[in-house]
Amino acid sequence: MADIRIRPAIAGDTGLILALIRELADYERRAHQVVATEADVREALFGDRPAAEALIGELGGQPVGFALFFHNFSTFLGRRGLYLEDVFVRPDARGRGVGHALLREVARIAADRGCGRLEWVVLDWNEPAIAFYRRLGAEPMSDWTIFRLTGEALARLAENDGQTPGRQAGP
Repeated sequence: MADIRIRPAIAGDTGLILALIRELADYERRAHQVVATEADVREALFGDRPAAEALIGELGGQPVGFALFFHNFSTFLGRRGLYLEDVFVRPDARGRGVGHALLREVARIAADRGCGRLEWVVLDWNEPAIAFYRRLGAEPMSDWTIFRLTGEALARLAENDGQTPGRQAGP
């Protein structure tokens, strides 16, 4: 087995992390959606109020992957959890244990912090990742649908004067 090392990211890794984010976006066919800059990543991970944390996966001393995560909260559990935003291993390093090591380290961090759960999402078409996660014992949450507000829709809701845009059921 190759020499795998998982380490916390440092500010000097900002360019590497952004490059890995771009490689992940390319793999997910979403390269056009990456607007983050090195300054954005540096501020988010290493600024005065970090929003997330990252780990770097190395194989034979070379960086080949990363995991980026942050805390969320479960009202039902009354405890923090960890949300894994991204985990990515470069294609030429896959199948050698780096992804497993990254996820194991994120799980260890969650356990050490007393988190009630570790969650993430995966694209429906990413069968290799889905199979990998199932082998780890992860279960898909098929009874939940993810909703997202971005751009103009987010701004519209934020500026809404309290008027409901139409009759609806729910909150």
